[in-house]
Amino acid sequence: MDNRQEMARAAAEAAARQSYGKLVAYLAARMRDVAGAEDALADAFAAALERWPKSGVPEKPEAWLLAVARRRDVDAVRRRLTGEAARDHLQLIAEEAEARMTNEDLPDERLRLMFACAHPAIEPSVRAPLILQTVLGFDAATIASAFLISPATMGQRLVRAKNRIREAGIPFRVPERAELGERLGAVLEAIYATFAEGWSDPAGTETRRRNLASEGIWLGRLVASLIPDEPETLGLLALMLFAEARRAARRNPEGDFVPLAEQDTALWDDALIDEAEALLRHAAAREIIGRYQLEAAVQSAHTARRRSGSTDWAAIRQLYDALMAIAGSPVVAINRAVAIAEAEGAAEGLAALDAIGDDKRLAEYQPYWAARAELSARLGRTAEAAEAYDRAIGLERDPALRGFLQSERAKLVRN
Repeated sequence: MDNRQEMARAAAEAAARQSYGKLVAYLAARMRDVAGAEDALADAFAAALERWPKSGVPEKPEAWLLAVARRRDVDAVRRRLTGEAARDHLQLIAEEAEARMTNEDLPDERLRLMFACAHPAIEPSVRAPLILQTVLGFDAATIASAFLISPATMGQRLVRAKNRIREAGIPFRVPERAELGERLGAVLEAIYATFAEGWSDPAGTETRRRNLASEGIWLGRLVASLIPDEPETLGLLALMLFAEARRAARRNPEGDFVPLAEQDTALWDDALIDEAEALLRHAAAREIIGRYQLEAAVQSAHTARRRSGSTDWAAIRQLYDALMAIAGSPVVAINRAVAIAEAEGAAEGLAALDAIGDDKRLAEYQPYWAARAELSARLGRTAEAAEAYDRAIGLERDPALRGFLQSERAKLVRN
């Protein structure tokens, strides 16, 4: 690959990373067809990789991409053209567009697209995954992993949902407060999943995940600004800020993973923690408790260690009890088991993990096996711990976390 091709590919990747969701949202809102908007944009990126090495990267790459994508579905002539004629035609479209639009002219309509994907006409279980694919460009396999189902099943559900948006003529708009209802829940779930995917790449080394944590916080701030008195929007924003505040402490100078209990609290961001605490107090004043407020309260209890020097595991266990009552999930159950182990002992924690062990989704879920491994090791069950560590190591994608698990497993042999 020569230098011009490298520059073109880098520019296309940067545009995808920075503006994919904005471009899809803009196109989908006008076409009323999410799948069509994605296809049009995919064609535009393909055209960019073909044209930019020859003509140079345009001054406004997003404007170029948008112009090509907009013409894709409305220009019958373009669809008939092939070969050199098609390439020339694409170049003319791009040159015309650059004279009319700049990146700054592109309105950010991602929130409208998110609420369209969360419409009551869409199957509830696919609303948040649909938002992740359309707004963030996640592939079906990544989304399936986050929601603990097979990629094939997730892919089928996403296709059906996009067809539903087109066939039902679902409007692209932020609903009035009286219409929010369950739609807000899907939007918040997708925002949190966005943040979590970026959070899982703390060093920002993977292009696919880079800036996703910041994107999640930005979207959370946007929703909170539009609905400032909705407790769960405030709770979600607080939850993300609590987590983000600890980013600098998650790796040591050598890049090794540092468990929460061993993190240097001096590296935590006090300003973000204070902002999160204020948001959580504001949400609590509404006296309507929800999932994100409870999860934020758990994080608040952890961050209290920066002042008290200790962690109130009994309080954390109570918060997870409440979470299980209103939003029971394998993830919550695993965290509850860990809290039980810290508050009452490893045997009790392992018993709590045993209670959910029949859930088939946990077979490929790393945190479950990592928790089993640690608690088994504490109880001296070396063989069980080794087997669980092996499962966890095999499932872990992050090299730093995988290295940590390997070092913990090695301790079993020494002990």
